[in-house]
Amino acid sequence: MSFKKFELDDRLIQGIDSMGFENPTPIQEQVIPAILDGKDMIATAQTGTGKTAAFLLPIVNKIITTKHDDHIKALIIVPTRELAIQIDQNLEGLAYFTHISSLPVYGGGAGDLFLREKKALIHGADIVTCTPGRMQAHLKMGYVSFKDLKYLVLDEADRMLDMGFYDDIMNIISHLPEKRQNLLFSATMPDKFRSLAKKVANDPLEVNIAISKPPDKILQVGFVIYDNQKVSLLKHVLNAKHLKSVIVFCSKKVMAKELNRELKKAGFSSYDIHSDLDQETRNKVITSFKNKQHMVLVATDIVSRGIDVDDIDLIINYDVPSDGEDYVHRVGRTARAESKGAAFTFINKEDQQKFSNIEKLLGKPVSKAKLPEFLGEGPAYDPKPEWGKKHKKKFHSGTKKHKKHFRKK
Repeated sequence: MSFKKFELDDRLIQGIDSMGFENPTPIQEQVIPAILDGKDMIATAQTGTGKTAAFLLPIVNKIITTKHDDHIKALIIVPTRELAIQIDQNLEGLAYFTHISSLPVYGGGAGDLFLREKKALIHGADIVTCTPGRMQAHLKMGYVSFKDLKYLVLDEADRMLDMGFYDDIMNIISHLPEKRQNLLFSATMPDKFRSLAKKVANDPLEVNIAISKPPDKILQVGFVIYDNQKVSLLKHVLNAKHLKSVIVFCSKKVMAKELNRELKKAGFSSYDIHSDLDQETRNKVITSFKNKQHMVLVATDIVSRGIDVDDIDLIINYDVPSDGEDYVHRVGRTARAESKGAAFTFINKEDQQKFSNIEKLLGKPVSKAKLPEFLGEGPAYDPKPEWGKKHKKKFHSGTKKHKKHFRKK
């Protein structure tokens, strides 16, 4: 089907055509008609499924086809600055031929950014995309009015809850009109997300699209390795001639900084990105990466859900992420649109159980590649050590002798 089947305003169809979109994705097919009908929504979908356009298009269509005034009509709450910027950029493209005004509200910038946000919030913008903490700061000043707000979107809601934003979200919602349309989007459906949904949404329609599974076109490979072999393997992989765009994910910003220094010393065109950088610097790094001005981006999970680049050749998990959802979102940065991609994960001895849990989430094992000969052998992949199996029965027998024996082992 084409987007014209949704009977969207011609100005929106122009924006869709100008961005090169031809046919709606599965989540767009299910979500857009329901939002146009005014239903509350709970949708679970992984990154790269087109969920941003799935909520932006119907919201913009409803705003531009009703009476227009200078008040905030829609509020989109997201976990990170990068995602706020990404959504606002998508909105600019889709709504280019309309009168829609938009504003991204996020922390980390210079002082004049806060003042510009304040001015825009006072005078009104049709759609505001914000991070919870930054919006809280503006609300405390007393000049933000949501009295005419019609639409609330919580995007990456599970991530916001994991980051401890529940109280901030509920406080922001307390400033909104009770009569509004609520749209909640999440990668997973944990209990705390369901609890939030019950408090926020009114008789919502639930849509589930490809939850937590990377696309099959992504080649996923694991390297079982010792920590002292990781840097050498990384340099070896990055020397592949066909690679033009690579993201290396680290779980800690200290490691991202150290690794970036190592790569620069080795002659690679590399930059790091993490929460220690101010927003202006982050924007410059991401822009230069998108423009292929440097090949390698060494990142923390700050960009796993908030960078919109369609042609990343390879994702490298320098260490195993803490949970399966972070893995899915890291890996989902490659093979976007119609392109193919690969994701390599370096698995040390301590992270084997974590990676085994990720494999359970994926529903299948990830193939393990042999290390290059110059590195020597890595550890065996054994996330469930045999000693635990051998002595489990003895431990549970209840005798002091067997318990003592188990402790010695």
